[in-house]
Amino acid sequence: MRKPEKIIVIRNDKLGDFMLAWPSFALLRSALPDTEIHALVPSYTRPIADLCSYLDATLEDPGRNSGWTGFRQLTAALNDQHYDAAITLFSTGRIGAAVRAAGIPYRLAPATKLAQLCYNHRELQRRSKSEKPEWLYNVDLIRRFLQDWDVACPAIPHPPYLEFNTHELDTLAAQFYAKHRLPSENRLIFIHPGSGGSANNLQPEQFAALAFALRTVRPITFVVSAGPSEAQLAKQLADLLKKHQLSTCVYVSEEGLISFTQHLMLAYVFISGSTGPLHIAGALNLRTVGFYPSKRSSTSLRWQTLSEPARRLAFSPPESFDDTNMLNVDIETAAATISESFLAPPIPDAE
Repeated sequence: MRKPEKIIVIRNDKLGDFMLAWPSFALLRSALPDTEIHALVPSYTRPIADLCSYLDATLEDPGRNSGWTGFRQLTAALNDQHYDAAITLFSTGRIGAAVRAAGIPYRLAPATKLAQLCYNHRELQRRSKSEKPEWLYNVDLIRRFLQDWDVACPAIPHPPYLEFNTHELDTLAAQFYAKHRLPSENRLIFIHPGSGGSANNLQPEQFAALAFALRTVRPITFVVSAGPSEAQLAKQLADLLKKHQLSTCVYVSEEGLISFTQHLMLAYVFISGSTGPLHIAGALNLRTVGFYPSKRSSTSLRWQTLSEPARRLAFSPPESFDDTNMLNVDIETAAATISESFLAPPIPDAE
């Protein structure tokens, strides 16, 4: 079988879901270095999709609210590209109908719901059981695709999956420290209290208690990060941190997703609930601390970050309690684990 010349990979849902597709893009690029790889994404994730070095181009999904007109536009855009294959990492009936109507010869998706009838290749996954990470479910579809096309499957590339120019980051760091009048020796611990409508997050009082309980030999400043609609929540948490006399500043993202992502690179540790910014931090291979509900669809296994294992921690309520009530998270244990794993002094080399 000839190798495919042009592929569209579809992951057009939320930001966090999209970030967990990056190992799939990396694997596909590694296996097919000369193939043109596109991604179908919604408008709000497109800026960061355009940063992905594994992709040659992105197509914008008009979205389900665009009605029949948007569906026709999407179908026409897919048809105009003459794709050899479509790999839909998470399918809906609308997307399934569009790739079929576009006449894409090879169409692969998970074998779930009625949408699978639009595909001529299907992979049984049962994601609802949450038996493996979401990013690995995505990778399994790429492996199936490569098998179908008789292409050798290489090892999954290691993180980071997203990187920035070091000189630009040094400049940004200098500007950030100067703007907030921070001592240059302070490490920055980002706390993102917003959820963006994703899984339940800790309350501001819990984040404040966590910050107060952290122990480190290096001076630190807590950066409370937020999207434009979360400024009030960020201020609430920052006020609580300052009451504990902790060095604190607020960073509200007002210059778009790319600027926000670059600022995350300043974080020595990034702490949040299971939401989009946490998974951006994972793609950057930052030290991540995620707080997850215990219910099966939202577990820390299913939605683990892309950071290397030694650079990620996860905490949830005990299974014996209400699995969605984040008030049941053991904050003291979390603080002790974070301190020991990320903030304790390194063990001296043996002489």
